[in-house]
Amino acid sequence: MGARPVHTFHVVRSEHLTPHLVRVMLGGSGFGTFVPNEFTDSYVKLIFVDPEVDVTGLPHPLTLDSFASLPADKQPAIRTMTVRRADPVNRELVIDIVVHGEHGVAGPWASAAEPGQPLYLMGPSGAYAPDPAADWHLLAGDESALPAIAAALEALPPNAIGKAFIEIAGPEDEITLTAPESVHVKWVYRGGRADLVGEDRAGDHAPLIEAVTTTQWLPGQVQVFIHGEAQAVMHNLRPYIRKQRAVDAQWASSISGYWRRGRTEEMFRQWKKELAEAEAAGAVD
Repeated sequence: MGARPVHTFHVVRSEHLTPHLVRVMLGGSGFGTFVPNEFTDSYVKLIFVDPEVDVTGLPHPLTLDSFASLPADKQPAIRTMTVRRADPVNRELVIDIVVHGEHGVAGPWASAAEPGQPLYLMGPSGAYAPDPAADWHLLAGDESALPAIAAALEALPPNAIGKAFIEIAGPEDEITLTAPESVHVKWVYRGGRADLVGEDRAGDHAPLIEAVTTTQWLPGQVQVFIHGEAQAVMHNLRPYIRKQRAVDAQWASSISGYWRRGRTEEMFRQWKKELAEAEAAGAVD
């Protein structure tokens, strides 16, 4: 991973799309090395470097290893974010970042981002794009999955059939989406910020679960894309899709948690690693 190139962008502008979602437009020289991919869940690793660090003095070309010699308190934080739109012709990279007040790393950075400010990133990676061979599409997630769902909806053919469920705090967090006429988009209100609502509205009780599991199942082959808070997705929605609805892995390969309540991304990565090892050992269905 350390040998992967680090692309250097800078902030062109930013705007609050909703109280909990900030759009950051990036430009600059990054497109000299950044190559967009065809996935609608295209994601990058944002590298948040301490402003006191002189990046020009680090080994170039930049890779993650370039930061290895920095002291522990100056090591960059790394956060995974979905690319909302990449336009190499106009040299614009758009990333929508969820903001939870002053909590976290990416949210506060996005809220305070100013034109000219540098941002370093690795990628992109990705694995999902709508398959035109599917009879219908089921997309679901919370705010963290909204950029990928929005991109997928835009990529669907005009005659596509499907359903999209997006869990948000409330009506103030809705944004305008472009979707085919026969794809129904439903906003599911949680009643508060994802990290602050009570357990009766989160995890095993997330409103998204009921929305997906009680909707009318359409005929034909479905392709499923579900991401969001790990407890809701991995322990509730994935078993529903794979076991109760018996959707083959080929058509439900993109179901996973993007984050987990009460854990930083570093802790979440470790949890995902342990879960994958347990599943490989047959300890978890």
